[in-house]
Amino acid sequence: MTEIAPTDAADCPGCGKPMPLCVCPALARVENAIEVLVLRHPQEQDKDLGTAGLLCRQLARATLRTGLSWPNLAKALGREADPRRWAALYLGTARQAPAPELGPLVVVDRDGMPLSDQDQARAGISGLILLDGNWSQAKALWWRNPWLLKCRRLVLNPQAASLYGNLRREPRRDSVSTLEAAAQALARLEARPELAETLAAPMRLLLRKYRALAPRRPRPDRRRPRRR
Repeated sequence: MTEIAPTDAADCPGCGKPMPLCVCPALARVENAIEVLVLRHPQEQDKDLGTAGLLCRQLARATLRTGLSWPNLAKALGREADPRRWAALYLGTARQAPAPELGPLVVVDRDGMPLSDQDQARAGISGLILLDGNWSQAKALWWRNPWLLKCRRLVLNPQAASLYGNLRREPRRDSVSTLEAAAQALARLEARPELAETLAAPMRLLLRKYRALAPRRPRPDRRRPRRR
């Protein structure tokens, strides 16, 4: 029998992954109070291991846009929105490592310094923006959309490494997948810790299937900053 690589197989209409990597049984339906907007770089083509699609398929309020730049948040979102009530997972590096007691999600100022009153800084956030792509692609999205500077800035302070493990070489300790970043952020912002595991379930299944189907596949040398 000829083995078919995942990237050569037809896509599942439910989860969007190649059929050998279908994760439909693990997809959940999550009613999120905080809306999610994912800006995906047009050259992001990792069909097998990418997670932005899995994230947006699970969230009741999520928008996935592919492109390089939009004139403002309203154009990217497709409706009017106040950027001051939205937060972007910050592409830059915090000026100082967030203290562990601040938790997995830290609000920083324009200089990357954690704000003193984290509860107040998180209050009133109605939307979350993530940049989907490898390190250079995410940087391009950040710099080509200066309106992101009008949003609040969040830095992930993850308690564990990405589920990707050795499948991807991450440039930073806080580099996680788009799905993991959103799951951790929403769990904190909505005070629903169970969201992190619920949203991550299809990614866990995806990685189990990928490793089982391609145990000898060379490890991709992709650097992906799922920080935010």
